[in-house]
Amino acid sequence: MDGTFKDNDYSKVVDADRAHVWHHLIQHKGFETGEPKMIIEGKGIHVWDQHGKKHTDAVSGGVWTVNVGYGRESIADAVRDQLVKMNFFGGTTGSIPGALFAEKLITKMPGMSRVYYANSGSEANEKGFKIVRQIAHKRYGGKKHKILYRDRDYHGSTLATMSAGGQDERNAQYGPFAPGFIRVPHCMEYRKHEQDGAPEENYGVWAADQIEEVILREGADTIGALCLEPVTAGGGVITPPEGYWERVQEICKKYDILLHIDEVVCGVGRTGVWFGYQNYGIKPDIVTMAKGVASGYAAISCCVTTEEVFDMFKDNSSDPMNYFRDISTFGGCTAGPAAALENMRIIEDENLMANTLTMGERMMNNLHALSEKHAVIGDVRGKGLFIGAELVSDRASKDAMDEKMVGAVVADCMAQGVIIGATNRSIPGRNNTLCFSPALIATADDIDHITDAVDGALGRVFGS
Repeated sequence: MDGTFKDNDYSKVVDADRAHVWHHLIQHKGFETGEPKMIIEGKGIHVWDQHGKKHTDAVSGGVWTVNVGYGRESIADAVRDQLVKMNFFGGTTGSIPGALFAEKLITKMPGMSRVYYANSGSEANEKGFKIVRQIAHKRYGGKKHKILYRDRDYHGSTLATMSAGGQDERNAQYGPFAPGFIRVPHCMEYRKHEQDGAPEENYGVWAADQIEEVILREGADTIGALCLEPVTAGGGVITPPEGYWERVQEICKKYDILLHIDEVVCGVGRTGVWFGYQNYGIKPDIVTMAKGVASGYAAISCCVTTEEVFDMFKDNSSDPMNYFRDISTFGGCTAGPAAALENMRIIEDENLMANTLTMGERMMNNLHALSEKHAVIGDVRGKGLFIGAELVSDRASKDAMDEKMVGAVVADCMAQGVIIGATNRSIPGRNNTLCFSPALIATADDIDHITDAVDGALGRVFGS
């Protein structure tokens, strides 16, 4: 392996993991006879498991997080130096890295001005929801409290964020959920045939108009915010159709509805711009982010607002309830913003967003070429290095490929030493999209290696 830890017998570590660690998103029955996979080291875009096997990581830590790659000593040094000086104090006070990163971040987000620190994407989104709810009580007698969310979108794993979760399979067995969260239809053009009344032309405008229909049904005076991903992630890597976002913005302005953009996956360069919404000319009121903010080197998330939203919480200082009465304990950690500052410097100095666009185009072209060879690829879509390939059993009907077959493709790639993803326990009968989000440092050789692995896997699994 590529690191410095030389003890290559990890059997005791594997035994400890198997006996005591409850892993995420996986059935553990198999560990009674087999062993869990452990990732021991990482460098660049590659990771090594407990057996010393090298893998190309095409999903940036499994959940689209490690944007600048593994083994960044400068980030580790920045975190270490900050922790020795001052590791934590509650968020009622400020810190040097917190102030400096907020200042730097805002320069990348014209129109936004205030940064609230937390520690996960779920938590950041809950902060946004609580801001909306408190505004409803402060200004509208509690009436304008409902939050719209979109089918197939995902905003977190807490009960509140799952209440705004558009993935029914992921939400299964966790209800009942919080009231006041209302679903609007998805904007997935590839599956518009499954939506009643969807037109052949101007689908994007029509899809946005479905949001307005929900608003009118519920009553605009009851709707406080609309929360959307700029590009839907775990729901199938869904890029918005033409005309969609312009119409969404019009609708929010028309009905005085705050626009909350969830950038937990898309943010910090993943789509080739700093934030995914900036691809579409959107002017949000609230933006949330996590994952790539520090590339997984420290836990950090941010809920960013306009000054107009911020001002609503200090317009009457004589009222003891008139401020945002919220806290995130680990939002007071200094490691997060220290890592985030260095992470942002790396992206700028190494011109990684330009690389993201170039390599994203290459991966899209490679996958489109594979679709000419493998009929099971029904659609290829994405933005930057955030790409999905939807597998179908029949291109004409667009019937979704059985998810066991999709899983077999993922497993075959893993056996080849390439880690790819797939939609997982998200949409019933629609967990059929292969997911790719390699680090922004990916080279042409890396991209070709990933798509070559997919080519081989599709050939073996489907005999094509």
